[in-house]
Amino acid sequence: MNHFAMIIFGASGDLTKRKLIPALYTLYKEQRLTGNFSILGVSRTKYDDQSFQTYMWEEMQHFIKKELQDEHLMQEFVTHLHYLPMDPAKDEGYERLKEKLVTLTKTDQPDNLLYYLSTPPSLYGEIPKHLKAAKLNTKGSRIIVEKPFGYSLESAQALNAIYASAFKEQQVYRIDHFLGKETAQNILAFRFANGIFEPLWNRNYVNYVEVTAVENLGIENRGGYYDSSGALRDMVQNHLIQLVALTAMEPPLYFDENNFRNEVVKVYNSLKPLTKVDFDEHVVRGQYTVSGDKKGYREEKNIAPGSRTETYIAMRLNIDNWRWSGVPFYIRTGKQMPTKVTEIVVHFKETPHQMFTRTDGTHPRPNKLILRIQPNEGMVLNIGMKVPGAGFDVKEVSMNFTYDQLGGTPVMDAYARLIDDCIQGDPTLFTRSDAVEASWRFFDPILKYWNETLEAPLYGYPAGTWGPLESDKLMSDHAAEWTNPCKNLTNTDLYCEL
Repeated sequence: MNHFAMIIFGASGDLTKRKLIPALYTLYKEQRLTGNFSILGVSRTKYDDQSFQTYMWEEMQHFIKKELQDEHLMQEFVTHLHYLPMDPAKDEGYERLKEKLVTLTKTDQPDNLLYYLSTPPSLYGEIPKHLKAAKLNTKGSRIIVEKPFGYSLESAQALNAIYASAFKEQQVYRIDHFLGKETAQNILAFRFANGIFEPLWNRNYVNYVEVTAVENLGIENRGGYYDSSGALRDMVQNHLIQLVALTAMEPPLYFDENNFRNEVVKVYNSLKPLTKVDFDEHVVRGQYTVSGDKKGYREEKNIAPGSRTETYIAMRLNIDNWRWSGVPFYIRTGKQMPTKVTEIVVHFKETPHQMFTRTDGTHPRPNKLILRIQPNEGMVLNIGMKVPGAGFDVKEVSMNFTYDQLGGTPVMDAYARLIDDCIQGDPTLFTRSDAVEASWRFFDPILKYWNETLEAPLYGYPAGTWGPLESDKLMSDHAAEWTNPCKNLTNTDLYCEL
């Protein structure tokens, strides 16, 4: 194989030291990254090869898990790191980039190239044009783009046109790290490798579905980015809707890049469009406020005093197809929640006839399946069982599985898995251009409504709570309720309620 080179634009930023370099080291340690290869950092910061290697060596001590650190391997790996100071926004640096790649790859026509855009989104449309002008968009090159891919339908279409002019679709890898997680991929295995669940996975047996991705932190030092983005752009339009697709999609004929991604697009195209009448009934947006020693959003650094940017979103989605007609999908994401958790909860319908009652006079709860993406990855199925003794008191018990039950088998980091797929030329777990546009086509009207309607509700919620009370009302029409995990999850906690 020709000398492989990965070029990281924005190499002096947080993503590179926190995620990309640890992921690449993981691939090196697992012998997934072998032979002749170079990793070239590109950024405006004035490093040279030696100072960049020293900087990354120091950062690797902090961001690589202790159990994965091998000093000898880490020293070997660092020798593959190189650096080129340049401004990716200006075309004059790209000839120097080509010269550097010729030197590293020892060939006049470097071709086995992987570009990673770890830059502000404002450069996503500039870098591919410069690569094309410098003739660095070779047949063997690939390019990874971080989210958000556009800020609206119009901007996403414009970006897609730019990338289509410089690369073929199979060379463009729009990354969503959620799809790199083993537990997200395991949703497909759980559904399609087990014959007992798929017959139940439809409107006849499922009452409603929850998809939750919340965290117990604020925006930290991302105020400049977040205030122009918000929860819908940052999380819902990409991460959460991907999880909805994994839950709702039809079985692909084959698990390959075309069949799998075709089914994802079908889910997006089946989302029932929301009208202006629906927005306030189907969407609840919130913003965290001061609570005790926790700052409110408007008190965070680089946030406008009167900002109306949402830090919380809850939505009710309907999928208009044969399988899911009439089954609501409730999704939510938020900052400054009581805990950090990402999970899918499938609520099954009640039994046709309730013949048992519990000691408190209530009926047993319907069955519930929880698929935990993070933390404490695993799944739990709640079922009713008779309590030993007189009478027929039925109690809810759990059948659960966690990944640590596999004997501590290490789970590959999401970024490592996805970068490895990209190196191998497998785009299956990356977002295709038509999926990006289909997602934006659904969410764009909501953003336009908020921009044009100053009186559109924005509810405050105290930091450290489960969001605005209005999000509970969102589910009242269906007699549904959110599943709120424990505040302090332990290694064995998969399910408990406040």
